[in-house]
Amino acid sequence: MGSNVGKTLFVAFALCLVCSVLVSSTAVSLKDKQAQNAVLDMKKNVLSAAGLLNADTDVNEVFSKFTTVLVNLETGEIVDDMDAQTYNQREAQKKPNLSVAIPADADLAGLSRRAKFGKVFVYKDEAGQPQIYIFHITSKGLWSTMYGFMALGADLNTVKGFGYYAQGETPGLGGEVDNPKWKGQWVGKSVFNEDEVVALKLAKGTAPTEGKVAEYRVDGLSGATITANGVSSSIKYWFSDHGYGKFIDMVESGEVTI
Repeated sequence: MGSNVGKTLFVAFALCLVCSVLVSSTAVSLKDKQAQNAVLDMKKNVLSAAGLLNADTDVNEVFSKFTTVLVNLETGEIVDDMDAQTYNQREAQKKPNLSVAIPADADLAGLSRRAKFGKVFVYKDEAGQPQIYIFHITSKGLWSTMYGFMALGADLNTVKGFGYYAQGETPGLGGEVDNPKWKGQWVGKSVFNEDEVVALKLAKGTAPTEGKVAEYRVDGLSGATITANGVSSSIKYWFSDHGYGKFIDMVESGEVTI
């Protein structure tokens, strides 16, 4: 009896060991592929925000026309001593050494912390002139922190595209931030008004189509007030001086060139 039990335990142990080796080997072999897929997915999200993605797009070819820079959000200056390609702003926001606490009076979006450095993708024309600037932004929704990109034109004011690549809001309500029709409303809107104040936000209900305010309004999210407020507040925050505001000012003044 004892011999049989010993053999059974030995077989079970050997089987567990073989399975562990197989699982570990598979995980290691897939790691590079997963990393490549993550990079490709990020590129697709950037191109989508810029309105440059369709079924026939060669993602890597189009993305090669972008210049990626890191911005010191405190000063608005470009950071030269870090690798902009591998920097992950979403992960940096969670790391104490790469993020800062947002002062209560500046925390318009209720994020508590933000990354020290912002990642900006700049699409240039054949002459090397910036045509589209894509900014990584973070919003606080009802159930989740939402991560996305907003694309602005060469004037750093006109919206070329907007969308979240990660969010966990209620389907059919706050989850409508993923609705292509809703995202399409952002195109052509303006972030700043004539006084250089962030004026773009969601309307309470349907956005007006005429009048001065129409340029700065997008339809609200029915039944999702908290998510809608989070979207509006995040835009006001990220394009303020505590977000990308200083960088935008320095590009417009010529102090920063890309």
